[in-house]
Amino acid sequence: MTQQLPQWLKDLVGKNKAALRTQTALNAQHTLDCGALHTVCVEAKCPNRGECFNCGDATFMILGDTCTRNCRFCAVHKGRPGAVDAGEAQRIAQTVKDWNLRYVVLTSPTRDDLADGGAGHFAAVIRAITSLNPGVLCEPLIPDFKANPADIQTVLDAKPAVLAHNIETVEELSKQIRGGAEYRRSLKVLETSKNLAPDVLTKSGIMVGLGETESQIKTALQDLRTAGVDLLTIGQYLSPSAAHHPVERYPEPAEYQAWEAYALSIGFKGAACGPLVRSSYRAGALYRRATGRLNAK
Repeated sequence: MTQQLPQWLKDLVGKNKAALRTQTALNAQHTLDCGALHTVCVEAKCPNRGECFNCGDATFMILGDTCTRNCRFCAVHKGRPGAVDAGEAQRIAQTVKDWNLRYVVLTSPTRDDLADGGAGHFAAVIRAITSLNPGVLCEPLIPDFKANPADIQTVLDAKPAVLAHNIETVEELSKQIRGGAEYRRSLKVLETSKNLAPDVLTKSGIMVGLGETESQIKTALQDLRTAGVDLLTIGQYLSPSAAHHPVERYPEPAEYQAWEAYALSIGFKGAACGPLVRSSYRAGALYRRATGRLNAK
């Protein structure tokens, strides 16, 4: 049975709702100026979307809004995706310029229907952004590409600042929660990226509240460090609907503080842990803290 949302967490989520008017205006402007664009902020029902839109931040979801897998935690539409939109890269690059963004996160639904999983399109979008917006840093949050080194290399060749891929949960729950994905394969993606491009930071994240134990969480963090992962996020799982996996518990804020301290103690260069933290939440700030590039664009 899904646990009742505690009042302190309701208050945190409520603070962000007032800013959704900004989101509506931005979506309308996208359609008017440069055609339809998708943000994971909206498609995945991120609880921070109001705050982030108010700050002028957004994570662009490329390759459409339909996923070929069926994870039990995710709100993104499942089904048969459409064709890759060749004009998407330039529209996103122009939006980055119009919004004067300095750090851009790109993610996508899993596209197992594509031979390269969408790696080439990720690379094209990164190149379009950096060509039109010199100095802008990009963080692709990629699907697993079935751990194909050539596809991972394709994205790395576009020179991202960070390559991110989420393990999402602990190993013991992965098969139940992540339809079509594998815990060890995700670790292999991250390890391969670090081996191919040691200077590119790697990043991953997990959700809590799915039924994991404290010991399992710490083991997952240790596994990530063994794979060479530099940056970590931990946030509360919030079930998108009654049809999704239920929430088993709501950890208190002090628990997130302890996980963040533990992550830093075992060698992560940066960690963001909190009830409403998501993979792309304040991604630029986490990158700057981890690298010391406090004045980086």
